[in-house]
Amino acid sequence: MWDTVLFDLDGTLTDPKEGITNAFAYALRHYGIEADPDSLTSVIGPPLADSFMELYGLSPERAGEAIGKYREYFSFRGWAENIPYPGIHEALGALRAQGKRLVIATSKPEEFALRIVKHFELYPFFTLVCGAPMTESAAGRKENVIAAALERIGCPASDKAVMVGDRRHDIEGAHKNALAAVGVLYGYGSRDELAGAGAEYITESVQSLYELLRQGR
Repeated sequence: MWDTVLFDLDGTLTDPKEGITNAFAYALRHYGIEADPDSLTSVIGPPLADSFMELYGLSPERAGEAIGKYREYFSFRGWAENIPYPGIHEALGALRAQGKRLVIATSKPEEFALRIVKHFELYPFFTLVCGAPMTESAAGRKENVIAAALERIGCPASDKAVMVGDRRHDIEGAHKNALAAVGVLYGYGSRDELAGAGAEYITESVQSLYELLRQGR
């Protein structure tokens, strides 16, 4: 029976498409690269540096600069360009009422994550909001964020905790911390991506996710 549930933020609790893609396009324009934000959904989830380097060929140094430009937009406007998924407030409230301990484990800088969950009235549901440091570092990798979250709540990895997310990074990060993982299909990862990463469970909607977590398996 799971008594602790770790949630990814982007693509799991909120739809971040507008803010993330607009911020990414803003950063690319700094290098003379024009991109339609609607074509950038693949950058939702993976580490920003990886996306800048792998998709646009930026050097590590330039990727670091691009992240600075991204955050310039995101800190001003992008953080508020989020939409909580329909039903997520009700699902989180019901899980809390059942005694579940809920935690956010996100690779987004913790400062931004806190701003988002407070603005959209998600904060009261969570014991902890654990994010990455503002500086781009290994601490922001998903497996390290999950490890930090578990340590901060005093929860050793066990079969009583589970990780929920929409991309392979969430699944792989959970497994590196000896946690089972639930993949959600209403976010930005495909069934093939989540299954290929080894997700023990895959759900299609907020309601089916709630039913799975309520039952504890």
